[in-house]
Amino acid sequence: MSLLRPTALLLACALPCLAIAAPSAPAATLAEVLAASSAADWRRPDPENTLYMDLPGGRVVIELAPQFAPEHVANIRTLAHARYWDGLAIVRVQDNYVAQWGDPEAGNPEHRRAPGEARARLPAEFERDAADSGFRRIDSRDAYAPQVGFVDGFAAARDPARGKVWMAHCYGLVGAGRDNPADSSNGAELYAVIGHAPRHLDRNITPVGRVLSGIEHLSSLPRGPAPMGFYTDPAQRTPIRSLRLASDLPESERLSIEVFRTDTPAFERLVQARRVRHEEWFIDPVGRIELCNVPVPIRLAL
Repeated sequence: MSLLRPTALLLACALPCLAIAAPSAPAATLAEVLAASSAADWRRPDPENTLYMDLPGGRVVIELAPQFAPEHVANIRTLAHARYWDGLAIVRVQDNYVAQWGDPEAGNPEHRRAPGEARARLPAEFERDAADSGFRRIDSRDAYAPQVGFVDGFAAARDPARGKVWMAHCYGLVGAGRDNPADSSNGAELYAVIGHAPRHLDRNITPVGRVLSGIEHLSSLPRGPAPMGFYTDPAQRTPIRSLRLASDLPESERLSIEVFRTDTPAFERLVQARRVRHEEWFIDPVGRIELCNVPVPIRLAL
């Protein structure tokens, strides 16, 4: 199956919005913005919407986005509760594109893993109504959308004329693979973007979240030799030791991850710090920013 089926830590509006534009405060570097941040500038992801995928190389932490894909996220939770992915594998790693995981036998009715109580098919959730999304626009030209910005930490795009908003395919985005029919996914087959932002996938596939940490455990995997990066030998696949919801673990075993909020003045300063680079190394401070070049910092709470 294909997509058509398919971070270091700290690593205008026709609708109401707040555009993240250049603030009047003195210019700062990203490091200075983070150093000056307060506890209120950070948030902890909901354990019910956080996945831990344990691979031989380490743990990948994924934050789910029910505000964009509620039916897919609900199905993913059902699959995770049932430990559906345990013992399955990374089946595809395509250079400068995606890493994809799921059941290698998904196309074989006699051998594929049953989804249990999860739904076998879901409606496409490519976009949602923008009116109540909390979209925070950034001042940036974009080739794929009239406006771009963030919703609850997720890179997003918006069409105010249509009143729609959708998640953008930036590095680390996690989406649900599908066949040609738009409603042929159920969240059992997932992929993460590990290369240059494939924005042409926006509104053509259902995004379900993004990698918060551990993306290196996916992006460093050997590339598959077959077309689209699929592995030809089962021994080439990377096994999934477990994939669980954080809420299914004792609190003592959960990671204390915090995500920089994207609805604060501090984030406005962060965007400006990335738009106009004040680090000593830069000769040309650029003065522009693209959506997928805006970091949303992550840290481990002390």
